[in-house]
Amino acid sequence: MPASTRQRCHAVLAGLVTLATAAVVSLAAAPPAGAAGTWTETGSDRADPLTESQGLASVEVPANSPNRYTGIGTIPFGVSSRGWNHVGDPDASYNGYYIEPYQRDSGNSKMYRVQAPGGAWSEYVHTLGAGEALNNSWAAVSPDGQWMLSGEWGTMTRLLVFPTPGVNPSTSPSANLPQVSAVRLDHAVRDVQGCDFSGPATLLCSSDDPEGSLFGLTKPLLQIDLSAAPNGTADVSGHVTALRQLPLRSSCSGAFEAEGIDYDRRSGILRVIVVSPGFCVLTDSKTYKFSRG
Repeated sequence: MPASTRQRCHAVLAGLVTLATAAVVSLAAAPPAGAAGTWTETGSDRADPLTESQGLASVEVPANSPNRYTGIGTIPFGVSSRGWNHVGDPDASYNGYYIEPYQRDSGNSKMYRVQAPGGAWSEYVHTLGAGEALNNSWAAVSPDGQWMLSGEWGTMTRLLVFPTPGVNPSTSPSANLPQVSAVRLDHAVRDVQGCDFSGPATLLCSSDDPEGSLFGLTKPLLQIDLSAAPNGTADVSGHVTALRQLPLRSSCSGAFEAEGIDYDRRSGILRVIVVSPGFCVLTDSKTYKFSRG
């Protein structure tokens, strides 16, 4: 996630008192004809711009846990005061560990903040490898819980694979979290904001691609089919398919931002956050819900 989104959230917070006098331009942005794929929109909820604008995760353990969200307003002061001022799209392992990805504005590392099912938090820092981008947009935990995928901003042909911090026994908060392998994509992707496993070797991803040159549509919902489930010892390949354009509807005109994604395997519901342009970030940003078929 670029710093522009963070700056916009700060500006919106400072300008709340003038919102009532802001001029709103009406414009509906609908998906292009023929863009719909196998996931059908079934509803939406308002996404709060401060606490629900970056990512979301369903948590299975403990039972009846509420859905989790991230935004600039969810970053603890003790974390942001140390420079970790951006949080991305989180995920939760199937045994209840919850993981948030963090980044700084500069430096040579990124951080994953982990909450154990009992409530205790710990931090795992990864030192960047050669050529690795600084940003830390998302985390996706494999169904077996042992491996965590993460991505980089921009146009990329790989996803990064790590041992899942706090879950994989090889990890420790006192040691560097290493990248152990990669997913090699057969088609470039751009500005991926979140991914989640929908099966042992299938990912669903939200792309904030503003150009549309890669798949013929902007802001696509992507599916990545892996040649094998990640095992942390060898690279796997990933076949990329664009399924549909994410909903782009607002009372304001301008640039939308596709954000985090979550697949709830209990209900089969897919959810994706889309942030609205301009001042409508406050009023009609949405978490859209989809069902298969």
